[in-house]
Amino acid sequence: MSEHLPAAVDDWRARGRMMVHAGQEIFVSETGEGPPVLLLHGFPGSSFDWRAVAAGLAGHRRVVTFDFLGFGLSAKPADRAYSLFDQAALAVAVATACGIERCALVAHDMGDTVVAELLVRQAAGELPFVIDQVVLTNGSIFIDQAQLTDGQLFLLSLPDEPLTDGLPADMLTGSLAETFPSGKAPDGELTAMVSLIRHEGGDRLMPRLIRYVEERRIHQERWTAGLTGFPGPLTAIWGGLDPIAVVDMVHRLLELRPQTEVEVWPDVGHWPLIETPDRLAEAILKHL
Repeated sequence: MSEHLPAAVDDWRARGRMMVHAGQEIFVSETGEGPPVLLLHGFPGSSFDWRAVAAGLAGHRRVVTFDFLGFGLSAKPADRAYSLFDQAALAVAVATACGIERCALVAHDMGDTVVAELLVRQAAGELPFVIDQVVLTNGSIFIDQAQLTDGQLFLLSLPDEPLTDGLPADMLTGSLAETFPSGKAPDGELTAMVSLIRHEGGDRLMPRLIRYVEERRIHQERWTAGLTGFPGPLTAIWGGLDPIAVVDMVHRLLELRPQTEVEVWPDVGHWPLIETPDRLAEAILKHL
């Protein structure tokens, strides 16, 4: 059963469209004009998280974003595993369908690892478009340093299969609130995020969707090489109050890749795209 969607989410959906990839409907949003920027969301979020940042970028850039399979307004099939490799293939399909030949990538959370996989494929000559620049925001780029929340650990403790019953809304709200700095989780955003998680029964897939953490551990060497070997401009904009993707990850990236541009914001947590979207859009444009 679908969760009722708040008006802000309905408005976001009305401004996007559905494309079909591998037989599944994928929600895509485009706005603005200029050199393309592809925005990649994280777990358990969606492209909706980027909406204010996208608005801030649209006066200068063509902004494309979408919901990964299993997330947000995209299809949520229960009869399959969810792999970061497949999500990277989806990102390629969206970029191709949108006619992107060159772009900047901007990512958050799980999206950071999808970027890393795309960079591996670019280095191998396997991408149909060119990634010119990368901006990463808070994500577990070094999963061995991640401080997983109780909610994430609970999901990982469950069998890798869809739940019979959905997760309670108040449980999801509480778990999401733990990822924001104390007292800084906006109620309206939490309501929208929970509704998008529960949309079309997506909450039943949460134990399956979070397996990306295990996949991230297995392939950490591959994805570290993707980031550190990228020859173009790479920027990390990080909320220093992040309880999960701790700021030490940025310090480690800087040690491995000294040419990385880094901004650490000591007053921001895991969700700079939601906590300070105007500031983030301004910073992205500055680095691009």
